[in-house]
This record gives sequence, C-alpha cells and structure tokens, in this order.
Amino acid sequence: MNDLDDEPTIVQEPPTWRRSLPLIIGLIVLVGIGVAAWRWLVSPPASPETVAASPPQPAAATPQTLPPSPAEPVPAHPIDLPPDAPAEATASDLESALVDLVGQRRFQSLFRLQDLPRRIVATVDNLGREQASASLWPVDPPSGPFTTDRSGDAEVIATANYARYERYVEMLESLDREYAVAAYRRLYPLLQQSYENLGYPGRHFNDRLVEVIDLLLATPEPGDPLRVRLPEFSEELRPERPWVLYQFEDPALQQLSAGQRMLLRSGPDNMHRVKQVLRALRPQITSTATTE
Repeated sequence: MNDLDDEPTIVQEPPTWRRSLPLIIGLIVLVGIGVAAWRWLVSPPASPETVAASPPQPAAATPQTLPPSPAEPVPAHPIDLPPDAPAEATASDLESALVDLVGQRRFQSLFRLQDLPRRIVATVDNLGREQASASLWPVDPPSGPFTTDRSGDAEVIATANYARYERYVEMLESLDREYAVAAYRRLYPLLQQSYENLGYPGRHFNDRLVEVIDLLLATPEPGDPLRVRLPEFSEELRPERPWVLYQFEDPALQQLSAGQRMLLRSGPDNMHRVKQVLRALRPQITSTATTE
C-alpha cells in the first residue's frame, strides 16, 4: 500500500490503556470493504436520526442474520476498565486513539468524524443484520464502482475488484493490536453509552461485538468466482449506478448477514486475512484479565 503512514512507535512497554481498539477497527475495515458494493435491492438506508429515535427492529427470522441478544443483567463478556480510563470519555478521545492507531493522514482521508462513536457502534450492530445503513458508516468507501466479469453464461465478481479493498485490509493488519485493545477498554464507557442511545438500554456493547465477530468468522468460503446478478428492471427505470444493486446468485449467500456478504465481496484472500486478525483479537475482549 503506497499511502501508509508511520505507525505508532512505543519505545517502552505501554501502559494499560495503550493496548487497543482493533476489533472495532476490524469491523470498520469490513465496512470499507463492502461499501462500494452495498445497497442491493433492499429498503433505503435509515438516517442517523431515525436510528437514534427508535430501536432498529430485528431482521426477518433467517438463520444467517444475527439480531441483538436480549438484555442481560450481567454481561456475558465484561470489560475491565484500566486505572487511567477517563471519567467521561469523549469523541475527541476516540479520535485521538484512532489517529494513534492508523496515522493522521489515513484517519483524515478515511473516517467520517461527525458523530463518530455512534457511527461505530451502529455499524458493528448492523454487521450482524440483514442490512447496514450507509448513512451510518464511519468510513468512506473505496474508489470506483464494483466490477464484474463474464464466466461462460454467468456474471461473476471480477478478481480485479478485490484490489480496491487491499488498503483497508493492510491497514487492519498493520495495527498495533495491544494498543488497540487497551484503547478499546479505556474508551469502552463512551461506546457503551452510544450503544444504549441507539435504543438498547440494558444491553452490553461488548457482548454484541463478540456475537458479530463470531458471525463473521463463520462466514462460508465457497471459493472464487462468485456468481452475481442484477435484478431485472425496465430500461426507463435502470438506475444511474446499477453496480450498487448486485446480488449473489446463490440464495444462501444472499441471505447471509450484511457483514458476511461484505467479506465475500472482498475476495477470498482479503477475507482470509481479515478473519486471521479477528480470530487473534477476539480473546482479548472476552477475558477480563488486563496487563499492567
């Protein structure tokens, strides 16, 4: 990747809070991976105001999507806050942590700063659903349209299309994982409050994050190429950007959650690399142990 920034250098062993946000970053990267190919013939994305005003309803009962778990009095995956966690973390604290993780240039070029904590938790939640609202994504999409090739009588995702997502995957792989997890723990109250403000009082954001991670890791790997198709429409109704309406030809793949479909559209190599990072990071947010 030719737009790499210098990664944060830690000269001495980092204090507790300097050890990480990457599961969150990992899921943000997935959004970047899937943005250009999203929309698929589904209901229009909800605005941030709509999501804040009322709790999103669970997706239709399909085994592949993952509605939020019911409220629990005790979190399944509690988070221990480090001693230096701010009494009231702010969006500025979150932005500073992300700058430390990805570099100033990447941060400014990729992230949408307005209402960033809410964008992050809403997107994580929606990755386990049938749909993910484009208006809530915390990152900008890769440039250029989603592309396809012909394979016999079938239309398939073009292998050249996968290169559009490599900068996001490389960013994910380059993160200082210890710093990311520590930053996540340090700023967790801000994310938890943002999650409850979506309409989930009594539910725990870290539990939802683990649920979504597990769902993404269970994404099938059917191999390449993947057949896709455009829905039928008359010439007068043909949209200006038809590539945003592509669907998987296999109904089983099309019924997967939004996050799983995003992984599939990124290509087998990118999906494998993302899964490796998420698999390594998951234990760090499911254990209450902290390292001084």
